[in-house]
Amino acid sequence: MDETARRGGTTLHIICGKIAAGKSTLAATLAAHPHTIRISEDAWLACLYRDEQKTIDDYVRNSRRLREAMGDHVVALLRAGLSVVLDFPANTPASRQWMRSLFERAGADHRLHFLDVPDEVCKARLHARNAAGTHAFNTSDAEFDLFTSYFVPPSAAEGFEMVFYGES
Repeated sequence: MDETARRGGTTLHIICGKIAAGKSTLAATLAAHPHTIRISEDAWLACLYRDEQKTIDDYVRNSRRLREAMGDHVVALLRAGLSVVLDFPANTPASRQWMRSLFERAGADHRLHFLDVPDEVCKARLHARNAAGTHAFNTSDAEFDLFTSYFVPPSAAEGFEMVFYGES
């Protein structure tokens, strides 16, 4: 598909940010646009693997399972003319490469939304979210630190069309 056809078509929205940076809030806002659907990793993991989510290794295994199951579906949605907000963390080069394969296979456009929020702000939001019980998973400070140790911000060299968000 040529570039002009892609620009007038659908978009895969990819979101990068640490735990409690605001990824799901942004995903909901993006998904409010016409002909746009949101797919939430947390919702699917909570439904399918709630009792199997105890360690980071469990998350990696279950997330990989979900990606394997959802990849062709996301491509089909994009090809059908729906934009997709992929509410999965695009927090490593490997995860972003998987997401790139989806929009490339579909011939769709993309946007990588990068939420650059300081750890202390994320932790404050995380504490509030845990206390409110509004999220599928409670995350401790130690788990936040562990997950954050794997976080790799996107770079221009990766070649994504990026939209940057600072602390808000």
